This record gives sequence, structure tokens and C-alpha cells, in this order.
Amino acid sequence: MSEGLAERLFGQLREAGFDGVGITRECYAEGETRALDIVEAEARRLGLETMRDAGANLWATLPGQEPGLPAIACGSHLDSVPQGGNFDGAAGVLAGLLALSRLREAGFRPRRSIRLLALRGEESAFYGQAYLGSSALFGRLKAEDLAATNVASGRTLRQAMASVGVDVARVERGEALIDPASLACWLELHIEQGPVLLARDMPAAVVTGIRGNVRHRAVECLGEAGHSGAVPRWLRRDTVFAVAELITRLDRHWRTLLERGRDLVVTSGIIGTDPAEHALARIPGRMTFSLDIRSQSPETLEAFYDLFLSECAGIAQERGVRFIPGRRVEAAPARMDAGLIEILRKHLQAMGQQDEPIPSGAGHDAAVFANAGVPSGMIFVRNAHGSHNPKEAMAMDDFHVGAELLRRALQELAA
Repeated sequence: MSEGLAERLFGQLREAGFDGVGITRECYAEGETRALDIVEAEARRLGLETMRDAGANLWATLPGQEPGLPAIACGSHLDSVPQGGNFDGAAGVLAGLLALSRLREAGFRPRRSIRLLALRGEESAFYGQAYLGSSALFGRLKAEDLAATNVASGRTLRQAMASVGVDVARVERGEALIDPASLACWLELHIEQGPVLLARDMPAAVVTGIRGNVRHRAVECLGEAGHSGAVPRWLRRDTVFAVAELITRLDRHWRTLLERGRDLVVTSGIIGTDPAEHALARIPGRMTFSLDIRSQSPETLEAFYDLFLSECAGIAQERGVRFIPGRRVEAAPARMDAGLIEILRKHLQAMGQQDEPIPSGAGHDAAVFANAGVPSGMIFVRNAHGSHNPKEAMAMDDFHVGAELLRRALQELAA
């Protein structure tokens, strides 16, 4: 029954989400909903119990003989970035579905229920904040989060959530939509979004921890517009040169901290002058840029953020500009549970696979589960060409290694 299941469903998800270039499954919108519907229809066909929670996430359950016990949960998200790939998030959902299908097919009767969760809203591409679905699940979204606007449509997150059936009033009150104590653990399979497994020639690996982040969606730099030929350097309040100097200084600090053995990555992925104003012969008076600082160490995150604020102040004084950071968004780093790491590594070795655990540079819903008190573990599957682009290239043989590792761990934990 499970033969070819994942391949078929990946094909259906691709067909439903293809935008002409890559895959777009916008969170709390039609594309993401179509993906959940595809997974739910298959889960029902396989004889699993399904339901949507107050956050409009999908649950599929293989009931346990003692359903009152905390459940074993697995899964990932189904949304994507614009023009992304077909495997980011979806691989974890389909691996969980495949594992439950194979356990049911084999006649396995778990003591604890095994629950697959297909989450909404993990990506930060549309509203500037990641982990929306899992954060809502544990009561960790605030009113200002719900007021965030979609970068393309301008509608608020509150409106988008309401449109797909989320109980927004509960979310806005910070009410948890699930009791963390009802889950014994959380396991998440995900494609690796970097090149480590490819370089090590490993199909899968166990994850040790997840970097946290501090972000600004749009830092404003305000100066003064002027004619490019008429204003000398000493009288200029040029925002482009100010931002360029800031990013250069931050790069130097980054390099220094790396030389001292700190874990840190820094990115400014959105940067530009106002399209309504910029011109070849105009000194730009306004510029915006994003800032994404990530580390496994909270202390390193705060230390680098302090350097950012200090450099903003210094450059503002030197160049006659102002920096307005706007709202700070952050996600705490998370360590994966030592017991779950041990179980996953044991099964990976039993499968005859190379075992070299690695940290995750990218963020994942597992971090929210871990920081909510749910013991969490992660499996990475090898993937070429990075992620958040149409060229994601996870080989199905590698996927099946990861899915089998997940199945073995679920069976041990639920027995």
C-alpha cells in the first residue's frame, strides 16, 4: 500500500503549487490549504484519523492502545517561500505519513498514539516572522504579530489567519491551542538547507541543535536627497554609502567573532532605495535593508546585536543620517533532546549508515516545540543546490533513508 506513496504525493504537491518558476505555497492562503487537503485526503485513504485544530493545522493520528498517554508527534510545515522548492517542509510531512502508513500496514499497534502534524506558516517570507503556525499552537503570538502585513498583498496576518479558519481570538489572547504535556516528544524530518551532507556524502544525519535569530524586517536609513553633481562629499547625507559602510563594519565584526570560535551568521537579504524616488543623478535620501543574525548562542546574538546598534549610532553621527531599526523579531536557539539524539543515532547506525550529527543553521518548528518544553529531535536528509529556490534536489533514495529512520524511532518511542 505504501509503495510509491511519497513519490506520488510529491508529484501532486508540485502540480498544485507550481507557479511557473518554482513552488509557491503561501501561508494562510489557498496554496498552503491545497497542500493540506492533499495530505488529509491521503491520510484518510490510509485509514488514519484526521482533524484540523484551532490553528487550522492538520493532524493525522494512528491511535494508541492507551490514548490517554502523551502522544508521539512528528511532522513539519507545508508552506513555502515564493518560487521555492517542493521539498522544504513537505518532506517532513510526507515522511511522517509514509512512516504511519508502513506501521499500520505491518499491523503495529502502538501503546501511545502517533500523531502527524502538518503545520501552517513556518516560513518568514510573507510576514517577516518565522514559526507562525507552531508559535500560535503554543500561545506565543502577540497582537503586534497579527498586525504584520503581507509583503505582497498588504493584508494583515490576522486577516489571513481568519480566512482559513484559525481561531484568531484565542491566538491573540496568547492561549495555547494544545497542551505541551499532551505530547511525549516531537520528531521532525527536513531537508538540509546547506551543503554539509553533500560534502560528507551522507544521505541523512541527526541534528544536535537549531540556531536562534534576531531580525529586523526593514531597517530605515534616512538622510537627504540631492543632485549627484551638485553636493560635495562633506555636505552629503547619502544613505547608500551609510548602509554600505554599516554592512562592511558588521562583516568585520562577524569575521572577528568567528576567529574567536563563536557560532554566527549574518545576512542582509533585502536592500534598496525607494523605487518611486531613485534615479541615476539623485543622492538617495532614504534606504531600507533587512538584518538577520543567527547563532546557537543567545549571548553571541545579543553581543552582535549590540555591535549593530553601536555602529548605527557611530555612522549616523559621521554621515549625518538616521537609522530606524523598527520592530525587532527574535527566535530563541534550541537544543535537541539528548535521549532522542541517542535513539536516532542508534537506528541510523543499525541501518548501516554513516553517523555524524550536525547542527542546523536554518530555523525549524522543532525549535518552538523544544522551547515549549516538548522533547524534540530532528533528522536531516541530503539535498543539493540549497533551499528556498526551485533547484532543491533531494534524491528519493535519500528521502527513504530518512523516512525509514523516522519510522524506526517512532515505533520504538510508541511501543
